[in-house]
Amino acid sequence: MNDNVINIKKASGELEPFSFQKLRESLQRSGASLKEIDTVINCIKPTLYNEITTKEIYRRAFSILKKHNRLHASKFSLKKALFDLGPTGYPFEKLIGALLKQKGFKTKVSVILPGKCVTHEIDVLAQKNNYTYAIECKFHLKPNHVNNVKIPLYINSRFIDIQEQWNKNSKKKSFLKQGWIVTNTRFTEDAINYASCAGLHLLSWDYPKNDGIKDNIDKFGLYPITTLTTLTKKEKKLLIENDIILTKELLKASFILKKLDFSEVKIKKIISEVQDLCNLN
Repeated sequence: MNDNVINIKKASGELEPFSFQKLRESLQRSGASLKEIDTVINCIKPTLYNEITTKEIYRRAFSILKKHNRLHASKFSLKKALFDLGPTGYPFEKLIGALLKQKGFKTKVSVILPGKCVTHEIDVLAQKNNYTYAIECKFHLKPNHVNNVKIPLYINSRFIDIQEQWNKNSKKKSFLKQGWIVTNTRFTEDAINYASCAGLHLLSWDYPKNDGIKDNIDKFGLYPITTLTTLTKKEKKLLIENDIILTKELLKASFILKKLDFSEVKIKKIISEVQDLCNLN
């Protein structure tokens, strides 16, 4: 089958030629071996049809990979796992807060700050080297939701209002330096250009290049519990409701699993997957 024969439908509704190379690269990033990648490719190849959705291709690839290697399937499912943190944006904010702590920031989630004109709720407030950063998290439930230029325009106006009030306060021990916008989807080119011009920092799934959310999660092992293949959807939701967002948190609070009536056998499987995923063995 030639790559150009089959058109696939992206989340945005756009059609593009299917690329086995892109699928290979995605599987490679999960740590899958060449043998596992070839198995997935060979199983999926005869099932492709024109205008098959990227979501369906992912579902099939994940299902096949899971049968061969749960750890690699977990990493392969990371993008979907971020969406599964919903419907509220709080778990995503907590994930971003944890990521920033790994980078040496002190963080607070959901902070109310006075501006010159009005009061603002800041999703994450981060401080490092006597500088403070106001971070707005834009969590979306659907992958086709792209953040356009209106988002940084709005966030920048809020940041300026807060910054003026903060920096004239002599009691503040740090300088409010910059506004950030973090999203689990993507930014339009106009949004990126405006943010660059206005001095805002953007962070998305794959932006900045080689330093996006995915790269940082892999680097620091900050996988959300929604990546775990040993948990059902209902069990993941239950843990999130008990404020367990990251897989590493389960290692420190495994008693939660007992409290929620998970069996000893199930707990061992969950902890084993977490240890493998976070390279903590």
